[in-house]
Amino acid sequence: MNGRTALVTGGSRGIGAAIAARLAQQGLDVAITYERDREAAGEVVRRIEAAGRRGVALRADAGDAAEAADAVRRAAGTLGGGRLDVLVNNAGIGVLGPLESLTPADVDRVLAVNVRGVFLASREAAAHMERGGRIVTVGSCMTQRVPGPGGTLYAMSKSALVGLTRALARELGGRGITANIVHPGPVDTDMNPADGPFADGQRALTALGRFGVPDEVASLVAYLAGEDAAYVTGAEYAVDGGHAA
Repeated sequence: MNGRTALVTGGSRGIGAAIAARLAQQGLDVAITYERDREAAGEVVRRIEAAGRRGVALRADAGDAAEAADAVRRAAGTLGGGRLDVLVNNAGIGVLGPLESLTPADVDRVLAVNVRGVFLASREAAAHMERGGRIVTVGSCMTQRVPGPGGTLYAMSKSALVGLTRALARELGGRGITANIVHPGPVDTDMNPADGPFADGQRALTALGRFGVPDEVASLVAYLAGEDAAYVTGAEYAVDGGHAA
């Protein structure tokens, strides 16, 4: 995939950072967005450059409508002369808690980042893509199985992305652009560490009895972003250790 360009939103840490590094290893120039941690974003850029590719970190708030779309334009302009080949919608937030504790502000923020930001980034990316373009969205195992209370808002926001992905596949298929969604299960990151206070319960819900690692998600995203997945679109893929089995 040498010479192709990608944008990974929320690519400064965790799953997003692993995806950015894997795409660079496969020959793509990669832009990432970050909201706060400039130092972590810089480290990811160094990993991209160590793979021999161009990397750039763009500060953007995925929950801000203007910034979500502008990040795509900036990535395309910086890396591809106005062209973007791959968009990975990874940025997302989780607000968990009892139904009665969730405020209108919580709802607005989660939907702005997890749904509106993904829609606007995808719409903008489609305008910069040629035949062979790829849109890969990171969903959640909670779209397929919600194991307990407290996940209403998060599960709702991630489930909306399933419908969006299918619609994008139909909308863009005639142009040779694919759209797919990946559902990670419990993955060992700073946000959800495998030794955290809730880890044992999550681990027990998987068929494999363990947390995943970011690279295991990244490998699936990289496949969907590549040439071998040209006939795959509108599809959901679980990389969840059997969480939904």
